[in-house]
Amino acid sequence: MYRKIHIMGAAGAGTSTLGASLSYVLPHRHLDTDDYFWITKFTEQRQVPERRKILKPDLSQNENWILSGAVCGWGDTFKNCFDLVIFLWIPSDIRLERLREREFQRYGQEILVGGSKYDQSKAFLEWASLYDHAGMDVRSKALHEHWMTDLSCPILRIEGDYTVSERVHTVLDYLNSN
Repeated sequence: MYRKIHIMGAAGAGTSTLGASLSYVLPHRHLDTDDYFWITKFTEQRQVPERRKILKPDLSQNENWILSGAVCGWGDTFKNCFDLVIFLWIPSDIRLERLREREFQRYGQEILVGGSKYDQSKAFLEWASLYDHAGMDVRSKALHEHWMTDLSCPILRIEGDYTVSERVHTVLDYLNSN
């Protein structure tokens, strides 16, 4: 059994949703990188050493865990901890629409022109739109692909627009066949 699973992909690809859903059907604790990355969610980042310091005990104290989100760059020291990496990719237009909807659910009218979150939301969506085409200097598919090249664990790729249920079944099928 894979006891230490990392789910990664672009913002809006569904890593957190899949991680949470799998934790309901597997004996794994779900951990999300956003909880380590941010002091105040989506506004104030933790420094890299602090992120590592608070993530390390959670990874070592739990026998079975699923870590969703991205640790590329700041969490490279944890690469050898993973038994399985799940890489999620969905078409950019679908992913960006999900992000726009999520931004509106979080902040409502504040993301519209003149709202207090307009500039922040606009910058976030512009950053997220770079994923499929950007180089190695930002969180991108190229960076993720490069990051995965020296992993010592298997990589399960789930690429396409699938429901959460379909993704859960894909992972469970993979786990049961290996």
